[in-house]
Amino acid sequence: MTLDRRNLALLVALTLAWGINWPVMKIGVADFPPLGFRLLCMAGGLLALGVALGAKGIPLAVPRALWGTVFKLAVPNMVVWHLLAIWAVKMLSSGRAAILGYTMPIWAVVWGLLLYRERIPGSAWIGIGCALAGTLLLMSSEIGALTGSPLGTVMMLAAAAGWGLGTQLLKRTQVDLQLGTLTFWMLAVALPFLLAGTMLFESGWRMPNAVEWAAIAYNAVVVFAFCHLVWFALARNLPPVVSSLSIMFIPVVGVFSGMWMLGEQPHWQDYVAIVLMFAALASVMLLPSLRRRA
Repeated sequence: MTLDRRNLALLVALTLAWGINWPVMKIGVADFPPLGFRLLCMAGGLLALGVALGAKGIPLAVPRALWGTVFKLAVPNMVVWHLLAIWAVKMLSSGRAAILGYTMPIWAVVWGLLLYRERIPGSAWIGIGCALAGTLLLMSSEIGALTGSPLGTVMMLAAAAGWGLGTQLLKRTQVDLQLGTLTFWMLAVALPFLLAGTMLFESGWRMPNAVEWAAIAYNAVVVFAFCHLVWFALARNLPPVVSSLSIMFIPVVGVFSGMWMLGEQPHWQDYVAIVLMFAALASVMLLPSLRRRA
């Protein structure tokens, strides 16, 4: 895959849709059990994705020999990420939860170095440094809130670490399944874990109200049925550092959409972080292209 015009358009759509979803999730779990909310979102997404794949004639059958691989990919990418992240969103502000969640590229690099002795090109190190600086800068204005929610902070960082590992595994695992089929069954693997979590650790179940149903529908159709397909395509076909850094603008969208939807006020750190995130994007999207032309 190359970052041509079509893929750039998909990347922009992914960035906006996923970024806006952080305050949407915060609204959805404000008065509703977070794991139960995620369970309904994922079940709806599984249904929407199944209908879309069926309409395209894409088979859902998985050979018995591949089930272990599907499970191995689903655990870090779906189970760990979704269970821990949605619980952390309940404890943190939506923008700051997004910032912590998108430390994922840093974790992807750590896993690459630890597990695969991965060599990182110089331009990618520039992007990693800019992304890390932007993340720390955005966190700096909310240190009080973060230290006031240590469990939420730890859970979101653990979720990001799991997602970083999953990104590395997606790139390095050969599986003879169409992307839509793989995404469908990874979602299906996560459902029993969400069901067990909400039954064991949550109470206060009720029918969602209109606002919660809207948040559930957005997550089911846009996030699970669209964003996951686009992201897994990037993660499988681009180097892990490139695919990770290419979505680093999502937390900035999360911060500012949270300000718009939830009434938060921007700080100077937010504006500087935007410049740093653009620099991170340029390091993996523009510099390699310019080097090839040179």
